Amino acid sequence: MHWRRSQRTLLNSTVHTAAFELQEGGRSRVDGVLHFTTVTTLLSEGSAAICDGRAAIIDLAGVKDSDSSGLALLIEWLSIARASSRGLRYENIPAQLQQLARLSEVEELLTVS
Repeated sequence: MHWRRSQRTLLNSTVHTAAFELQEGGRSRVDGVLHFTTVTTLLSEGSAAICDGRAAIIDLAGVKDSDSSGLALLIEWLSIARASSRGLRYENIPAQLQQLARLSEVEELLTVS
C-alpha cells in the first residue's frame, strides 16, 4: 500500500512542458506534451500567431503525448483561424491524437486544409 501511494505521488507530480515555435513562411511547430497543464499557454501563443497570419501551418511532429485537452486545443485553433478568415493546416498529427479525434468523430476537422 505504501508503495502505491509513493508511486501515485510521483505520477501526479510529473511536470509537463510544451512550446509553440514560429518558423519562416507562415509555419510553426509545437513541441512537448499537450496536456491540460500546458494548453492554456499554447492557446494564447498560437491564437495570436494564427490571427496575425504567422501560423498557417502547424507541425505537430514534436508532440510527445496528448490528452483530450490537446485535441480541444487543435479544434479551438481551427475555430480561431476561421473566425479570423485565416487558413490553418496541421502536419504530422501524432497517432494518439488521430485516434482520439477518430473516437470523438472530429477527425475530418483536423485533416481539412
